[in-house]
Amino acid sequence: MGKSMAGHLMAKGHSLMVYNRTASKADELVAAGAQFMEPTEIARNADCLFMMLGYPHDVREMAIGASQGIVNIMKPGSTLIDHTTSSPSLAEEIAAVAVGRGVHSVDAPVSGGDIGAKNGNLVTMVGGSQEGVGSVKDLLDVYSVEVQHMGEAGAGQ
Repeated sequence: MGKSMAGHLMAKGHSLMVYNRTASKADELVAAGAQFMEPTEIARNADCLFMMLGYPHDVREMAIGASQGIVNIMKPGSTLIDHTTSSPSLAEEIAAVAVGRGVHSVDAPVSGGDIGAKNGNLVTMVGGSQEGVGSVKDLLDVYSVEVQHMGEAGAGQ
């Protein structure tokens, strides 16, 4: 799903830095102009960082874990958008760390599956501050037919 969502962003003229644990899964995006980078490099340079991971423990490790913890190196004023279906408590935990770093955190699981992602017809339920959500709504609209701000951090879950 993430590859399709990234493709829609690129089609609208956004430049992307991408990462996948299996690098070959990003080949199509790289061939279209995206730059393949490690998550820490992306975190240092991106204004918006999108995540779509398999499991909540992956999200915790990537976002605030001791070994990677991208929130700790993201630029103040940047936004983390987590599209992983997870738990409200994890989204709240990540948001608390993010706020302390001057970073917006938006939990934004999607509905519509692979077909919805390919067709740009996802429904995105969003949790986060009004300011954080507002800063990325136009990006979410690129691959969503509906974006619903459900409330503060965790409410999108």
